[in-house]
Amino acid sequence: MVKIKIILLAGGYATRLYPLTLNQPKPLLEIQGKPIIEHILKKIEDIEEIDEVFIVTNNKFNEHFTKWNENFEFPKKITIVNDQTTSNEDRLGSLGDVQFTINQENIDDEVMIIAGDNLFEFSVKEFVDFYKNTNKTAVALYDVQDKELAKLYGVVAIDENNKMIEFEEKPSSPKSTLASTGIYIYPQAALALLKQFVEKNPETDKAGNFLEFLHTQEDVFCFVTEKPWIDIGNKEQLELARKEFKP
Repeated sequence: MVKIKIILLAGGYATRLYPLTLNQPKPLLEIQGKPIIEHILKKIEDIEEIDEVFIVTNNKFNEHFTKWNENFEFPKKITIVNDQTTSNEDRLGSLGDVQFTINQENIDDEVMIIAGDNLFEFSVKEFVDFYKNTNKTAVALYDVQDKELAKLYGVVAIDENNKMIEFEEKPSSPKSTLASTGIYIYPQAALALLKQFVEKNPETDKAGNFLEFLHTQEDVFCFVTEKPWIDIGNKEQLELARKEFKP
């Protein structure tokens, strides 16, 4: 059976949500009565291919997640990983945190990346099954249905087989309205390319930049959903999530 490790990204400092996140990590803010991170974990708790979760955070919020984990019951092992950064200025970024966790925890299975500030209603089980059909890197996309709105995201163009043919980070002229949700599955073979990319591009900190490179090297397939997805980047999106998200 395919074994998938989750790397849940929680290493940011969420400065756009100050003062709410001055002393509280964004993934532990509450939506519908429980932390954002618990809504995410609920989506994966029954998926047998997923056998372990790594939550990568920073030195400032490591204790917050450690205490939360001590009181959170979950059927899979959860490991809190401290990337040792202390401020928004020295953060590793999503790509750096993924590679840091892989190195630190000696991960050599398939890896699913989930942004710790995203809420979504699509089935992760369906996404895993989609991945297993190709065993190639898979990306979950959401159709924002508005090219102005698409300018805020990593935008993907796909062919008739749902294969990625283009990826642009926050384009000025989006070629589609399909936005990357920040949820990916990498097969073991892609992890070697990830390591090389990070080593050659240490200044690049967004996971989308690796996808932009990866699809030029090998096939990347896209799982498209129309079910609600909310990227909680600012106070307006947080309030939207509190009003509209349905667990």
